This record gives sequence, C-alpha cells and structure tokens, in this order.
Amino acid sequence: MKYAVLVPDGMADKPLEQLGGKTPLEVAETPNMDDLVSRGRLVQVTTIPPDLEPASDVANLSILGYDPVAYYSGRAPLEAAHLGIDLKDGEIAFRTNLVTVSDGRMADYSAGHISSQEAAILIGALNAGLGSSTVTFFAGVSYRHLLLLKGIDVQALAVCRCTPPHDILGQKIDGHLPHGKGVGLLRDLMERSKAVLADHDINKVRVDLKENPANMIWLWGQGLKPRIPTFQERFGVTGAVISAVDLIKGMGKIMGLEVIDVPGATGYYDTNYDGKAQAGLEALKRRDFVFIHVEATDEAGHNGDLRMKITGIERFDKMIVGPFVERLKAGKDLRVMVLPDHATPIEMRRHIAQDVCGVMAGPGIAHNGFSVLTEAEAQKSPDHFKGHELMEAFLR
Repeated sequence: MKYAVLVPDGMADKPLEQLGGKTPLEVAETPNMDDLVSRGRLVQVTTIPPDLEPASDVANLSILGYDPVAYYSGRAPLEAAHLGIDLKDGEIAFRTNLVTVSDGRMADYSAGHISSQEAAILIGALNAGLGSSTVTFFAGVSYRHLLLLKGIDVQALAVCRCTPPHDILGQKIDGHLPHGKGVGLLRDLMERSKAVLADHDINKVRVDLKENPANMIWLWGQGLKPRIPTFQERFGVTGAVISAVDLIKGMGKIMGLEVIDVPGATGYYDTNYDGKAQAGLEALKRRDFVFIHVEATDEAGHNGDLRMKITGIERFDKMIVGPFVERLKAGKDLRVMVLPDHATPIEMRRHIAQDVCGVMAGPGIAHNGFSVLTEAEAQKSPDHFKGHELMEAFLR
C-alpha cells in the first residue's frame, strides 16, 4: 500500500460576512477534495493540544503522528535540521524573521516577502555587525532565518516568552518583545539590528521601489536539540516530504524522511503546485509514504487576502489533490489524506486552535456518508481524532 498526505497550510477559516456567512473553503471550487469525501471518511481533527500554541510546527508534528506534548522542542531546531545545523547540548536556536517595523508597530512579518538573495546579504551583514563566538545567524528562505546562541543559560531562554510576528500585525511591538529570564541578550540583538539594517543598500533600494524594508529582526520559536524517533521506527514505512519551507523540511529530515526539493517551490502564492504533485507521485515509486505541504493558503490568511486564499484552495485542489485522485481511481494501492494543519482566518490574520476538517480515502477506508469537505460538515462527523492519533488510523 502507498500513502499520500496532502496539507494546505492554514486552509481552515471562519464564516465571513462578505461570503454570506460561508468560509473560503465553502465557496471555493474543490471537486477533487469533495470526490475523496464522497468515497472516503470525513473527519474532524484536533491538531493543537490544549496549552500549546497554534503553530505550524505543533500542528504538523500532530499530523505526522507525533504527540507534540511529548516531542515538541520548538520551531527553530526543526528548521535548523534542514539547514544542516547540528544543535548540541548547551546551544539554542531562534527563528529569526526579517520584518518591517513602522512607527513602533509590526507593519510586515515578512519584509514584503523579501527574496532569499536579498535576505542572504542582510544576514551576512548581521553576522558582521552582531555576530560573535556566541552569536551566529544563518540564512534561510525569504524572510525566514535562524539565530544560534551558545555559551549562555539556554535552559532559561528555552522557556522565555517570544511572540510570533504574524500574530501582532499592526500592533505596537513594545508589549510583545521577549520576556523572561535572560532575554536581555535577545532584546539587545533585536534593537541593535535596526542600525545594521537601516542604511543597508538593499533596504535603500527596497524603499525606492516602494517595497517594505527589512529594518529589524524578530526572534521567536526557540528550542533545544530535538530527540524524536524516525518515522520508519514509529510506523514501519519509508517516506518522503515535499515543502518549500525549512520548518517542514527540517521536520522530515529529523524523522528520517527523504526531503525532496522542487524547483519553483517558493512558499508563497506563486509556488510550483504541479511540480510538487509530480514529485510526490514519483516519490511513491520508491517510498511507501509522501507528505506534501503547501504554504500559500496560510500566507493568504496572514495577509488577509480573501481572493488569494480562495484561489490557493482551488489551485491546491486542482493541481495537488487532482493527480492523486486520478492515481487513486486508476489503482488499488493508494490511500490519500487531505487536511489543513490549523486555521488561519482571514479576519484574524493569525493561527488559531480550531479543529480542522480532513478526509481519508482509499482501500480499506469505509465511506461515512458525507460528500463535501468543509469545516461545518466535519463538525457533523462522528469521527473525531486527536491529531497525533490520525496517522496510525490512516496507515492501519
């Protein structure tokens, strides 16, 4: 048997007045996801355990079958794994966003979705200006980067409170700076980054082009070295992961999954949907399991971009789900599961801990009477799973 898990990040939403009380998923054209529901099992899933933040790392750990309460060690260590950074005892990693702050407010958590090429130069400047034997920055993709700290009290910093920048759009940053024991270093680096970035030629050009400058770093998502078993050890199957973001790639690497890079996979609206789907189908020729993650719907939610959220859902349905539905119809050796990791409502522009709708279909999975994939329909389903228990049900 082959298995495919397809994740439209942040697709779940809340009813919107401008959509007549419907969600983006309810108004989007999704014939392929609905086809899976009509032949399979509509489920409601709690991907965020109580007392944990509704973050993508927590939610995707759940979907992959790992209880975040037992295995979660922070977002940054997962991204570090993809960048080839082997965290050691006594070291801690922080997610480092390049952001735009204006008049003391978080104007843009992504500095206008700055290009990776521009960002790499800015990260180099930060290392030159702020780096030391204990402070090192690592360039990632677009606005998503890492800071590695060592030679300090990492245990205290591991439990300090850091706020995701996409949760405070439009808000004054002063009330959301890191707080807790030892955060003086973090606040100092964030403050000093302003001087390094303010007059950099890249930001001067961005301002001239009326693009948001990367004029500050924002530190969050910290964690220590993760210690989790591989996916094959847990479930006895080999697998691969396909995503544009370092978080998911790093998660896959730590779990022993093959990490597949797809040309044109950007983590934004313009990502290579077709390329991801075809790479997933190819991966199933040599692996038992493939996990395909698409970020575009989440970015639309954070941007409050209703048109692009609906468009992203429809593209995901046509170009990601569609090829797997065709493969499912053509043979008897494939199971497909589709679900978002969490909700990123258009009106709230941040992640929330809302149960999500999902579907499992394929040989051995009985139809439970539903015909469409929506948040409201899933609430009627008698099949309700804790996120980390879903994978076992899907595979077995």
